[in-house]
Amino acid sequence: MQAVLKAIEYHLPERVLTNDELARQYPEWTSRRIEEKLGIVQRHIAADAETASDLGVKAAQRLFSSGVCHPADVDYLLFCTQSPDYFLPTSACVMQDRLGIPQTAGALDFNLGCSGYTYGLGLAKGLIETDQAKNVLLVTADTYSKILHPQDKSVRTVFGDGAAATLIQGAALPSHAIGPFVMGTDGRGARNLIVEAGAFRKREATNQPVFDGNGNPQCDSFLYMNGGEIFTFTQETVPKVVTSLLVKARLQMADVDLFVFHQANKYMLDFLRKKCQIPEAKFSVCLRDFGNTVSSTIPIALKCAAATGALRAGSLVMLVGFGVGYSWGATLVRWQP
Repeated sequence: MQAVLKAIEYHLPERVLTNDELARQYPEWTSRRIEEKLGIVQRHIAADAETASDLGVKAAQRLFSSGVCHPADVDYLLFCTQSPDYFLPTSACVMQDRLGIPQTAGALDFNLGCSGYTYGLGLAKGLIETDQAKNVLLVTADTYSKILHPQDKSVRTVFGDGAAATLIQGAALPSHAIGPFVMGTDGRGARNLIVEAGAFRKREATNQPVFDGNGNPQCDSFLYMNGGEIFTFTQETVPKVVTSLLVKARLQMADVDLFVFHQANKYMLDFLRKKCQIPEAKFSVCLRDFGNTVSSTIPIALKCAAATGALRAGSLVMLVGFGVGYSWGATLVRWQP
């Protein structure tokens, strides 16, 4: 049995935060400037009482409503999030009950950000191809808006909340439909994208902001992002990952029909596309109405590419995730919905 990506659905919170609203809060930034630099016009924001698991449940219910599978068919639930409901219990266990997935199913959370979707596909492939599961539900969801300082325009303009649900299924195929994989980790970059306080290394937050040269507050209970260092890491790592995966798969760039990178922001995507020498027609940019939804950017972009005809049955697509950790992962998927 080979693991096959069968279907994707996504869900976004109702509240929308537009560039016009942000520009009113940050007069030095215009709506047009935000769009030109980041490629984002609006992002969705979770309600105060709405959690990542709430978004994930709605994405999964949308998948079930499509008829591609039913809760009773799922024998493993993987939930990727960096904004769980609780320290414990595991959010995936709570979601199993809410979704009506059988008690015979496995369920676990894994804490990864922008590389999480590719890691999730790797976990699902392993479960299926070692006969531990036949239908894996991979849910990605994050609510970064809850950890963004209201005065920090460097992150509030970038991130949006959202969730995606992906069905990975076992099928009798002559060749792999997912893989191979290239993964990597460099924990030396951990402090460049971090919420320092709140867990067990530093339980109590000081909440004493220190303002950087652009007037953005750095506060230990909110997300801190060193944009310059993140960009340096990305531009050094991602092209090597793309090359390594092509070598491992014994393919050329021309053999890949579509490239879907983590949708960080338009400036970074444009830079990476040019550095990797990927034709614009083969490169997905899908964040205008969503922002950077962290672990859900790749599945949302895949769903959008399929809807527009950029992705068709039989297409070979390269997925590349990268970011917080530092962590990165890339794989190839034969699109067979």
